[in-house]
Amino acid sequence: MGAPPMPPGPGGSRASGIGPLLREWRRRAGVSQLDLALRADSSARHISFVETGKSRPSEEMVLRLAEHLDVPVRERNALLVAAGYAPRFPETPLDSPGLAVLRDGLDRLLAGYEPYPALVMDGRYQVVAANRGIALLLEGVAPWLLTPPLNAMRITLHPEGLAPRIRNFREWRGHLLDQMRRQLALLRSEPLRELYEEVAGYRLPPGGDERVGGHSPLALPMVVEHAGRRLSFLSAIATFNTPVDVTVSELAVETFLPADPETADHLRATLSQPASS
Repeated sequence: MGAPPMPPGPGGSRASGIGPLLREWRRRAGVSQLDLALRADSSARHISFVETGKSRPSEEMVLRLAEHLDVPVRERNALLVAAGYAPRFPETPLDSPGLAVLRDGLDRLLAGYEPYPALVMDGRYQVVAANRGIALLLEGVAPWLLTPPLNAMRITLHPEGLAPRIRNFREWRGHLLDQMRRQLALLRSEPLRELYEEVAGYRLPPGGDERVGGHSPLALPMVVEHAGRRLSFLSAIATFNTPVDVTVSELAVETFLPADPETADHLRATLSQPASS
């Protein structure tokens, strides 16, 4: 995912670039200069000077402001660079030896969710790990969509993917596109925007207009046909708390919990054999 471009400041200095970026993040958060100053133990005058390029904040102040504005980890690096400092947070490739323990932990977590489907995605919805429950749902998906790198949005929304089997596809599609729009409102990511434009432009499969919003009192379910049965799932997404690595900060674990006893029974019966070690 791309970081916000660094705006040029007076005289073209790197340090002055943080002003417009900070102002944009503050406005996105709906926070006044005074409110931000109170939260960050600063003054409205100092915040104003930083935003207008009259003052250069310390590295610690940049991080403190970013923390109180809930700026994503990748974008905190962008703020630091715009202020003339080195990035603080590394971006470690997921396949690096340093993340071996994390990968092992994620694999164990996914296996623990079985027979319920679960997967791990990065910030571009690329699937980096999945369990047997997900494999079950992907039966019938076009092989080219299952060629690495797998993308969860393409697999779900493409007419050769899951789309024809999702009975409330229009509802579920609207939910996913809203989710991507919210993400784009927070992050300036050209690859993510390109993905959004791609999947939003897919033709709609016939059917899939069943409305099941009242099916569950908890949340909108995804209703999928599998082996002649209707399976209903509630989706939940978990992320890492207080990450200090860009890669880790953008990982998300999505689980699909049965929304009714029939779905739970079918999953248990279909995936009754333990996963091979």
